[in-house]
Amino acid sequence: MKTLTLATLLALLLAACGDKQAAPIAADHHEEAGAKLTHFSERSELFVEFPALIAGQAATFVAHFTQLADFKPVAQGKLTVVLAGENGAEERFFADVSAVPGIFKPNVTPKTSGERELTLIVDTPSGTLTHELGPVTVHADAKAAAAAHGTHAEDSAITFTKEQQWKIDFATVEADKGLVRAAVTATGTLKGVPDGEAQIVAPAAGILRASGAFPRIGQTVKKGQVLALLTPRLGGESDQATLEAAAGKARIGLEQARRERERMEVLFKDEAVAEKRLLEARANERIAAAEAQAAGARAQGLGGGGGIALKSPIDGVIADVSVSAGAFVNEGAPIVHVADTAKLWLEARVPESEIGRLGNPSGAAFAVDGFAQPFAIEAGKNGRLVAVGGVVDAQTRTVPVVFEFANTEGKLRLGMTVKAQILSGDGNAAVRVPASAVQDESGTQVVYVQTGGESFERRIVQTGLRDGERIAIVAGIEPGQRIVSKGAYLIRLSTSKAGPAGHAH
Repeated sequence: MKTLTLATLLALLLAACGDKQAAPIAADHHEEAGAKLTHFSERSELFVEFPALIAGQAATFVAHFTQLADFKPVAQGKLTVVLAGENGAEERFFADVSAVPGIFKPNVTPKTSGERELTLIVDTPSGTLTHELGPVTVHADAKAAAAAHGTHAEDSAITFTKEQQWKIDFATVEADKGLVRAAVTATGTLKGVPDGEAQIVAPAAGILRASGAFPRIGQTVKKGQVLALLTPRLGGESDQATLEAAAGKARIGLEQARRERERMEVLFKDEAVAEKRLLEARANERIAAAEAQAAGARAQGLGGGGGIALKSPIDGVIADVSVSAGAFVNEGAPIVHVADTAKLWLEARVPESEIGRLGNPSGAAFAVDGFAQPFAIEAGKNGRLVAVGGVVDAQTRTVPVVFEFANTEGKLRLGMTVKAQILSGDGNAAVRVPASAVQDESGTQVVYVQTGGESFERRIVQTGLRDGERIAIVAGIEPGQRIVSKGAYLIRLSTSKAGPAGHAH
């Protein structure tokens, strides 16, 4: 079913671009002498086609602008084509986006011949996109243009048009050179750090009441903040009346002990009692004072509203609320779960068979369902290695490897299950591409290299170590080449079609 769906999608894309052929161009425009240029800026890709430039003759540019953030077309904006430099005055030509989003078709009529600097600028609602394409030649006449360009060899590259690219999940990246480390695959769970979680439970049976607003999931709380009040059950050892009575009794006992100590001091001064009696009286007074202080603290814990104050022991976010206001809870029942999610633990379970390859863990990479991009942990940068287990779990036959890392954007949640890779060592320098760029074609490792805006080349490669979401390329490509990281499978399918698809310009 998956193959049928992809094949059907490709057929639709090819049909969309193949049902309209490019409009014929007059012979004196010399289509074979035109140019196809591809240029990348920090935010966008430009692929532009135009015939040979001839002084005094109109030339229609077909400029495709792609946003690199999502590889979708620039749907709004105004294009300015600039010809500058040499001896001629600066010339500007303008066009709005055509009926096809992402495509601009300005008519450019140069006034003078010679070498000119070509720049295309698009002003969009989100900013200005500038592509400086360098020198181009404006010919004096059609004969000079034909003589300068001559004939062109047949292009054998795989054609996959911009219109096709924009309709699918498509992306390209530059192959770079960097360190690649050995990796071990594992499953894992995200947990809170040991001192970053607190479960607040009922200290006694009673009725739970709000202290202001009742706690809610996601609420940020501070250490010592009162989250709720618990009114103990009447008749128990910790209800309000009992605690207040105990505090009063302790105060009376303290007063009696103080008076007895004063009486003993007078009698000892008159040598009517032994010193031992005075020391006992002083000790009894100190005991009574401690009991009074403890009883008062217990009674004070009820608060002015008549309840035991349940306070957060840490700064954090409320992860769970087990009961609602007004509910009766038993002693020890969980009420609120507070967690500090600024830092989390990744506990990865490494299979027993992979322990020998584990080496010295230096980082980790993990993917979470629902998130497009993977997460990386680099020891010494945004995290640290906490521990590597020394015992194989008898049930799962795995060893835990624990990393602590900063959850800077707060996107991740406690308890999430992840697919992890534990990285080891310092790594070796290699050419790197996203693992998604490598296609397995009947046992042959292949990537698709972008040679132009709509041109691609199938390249057989030799792969090496996989470091998280990147994989080393031992042979087949060079740093700086642009590789298809998303949509490569559909480009592969397009090679089975008879002939390249035309444009819908």
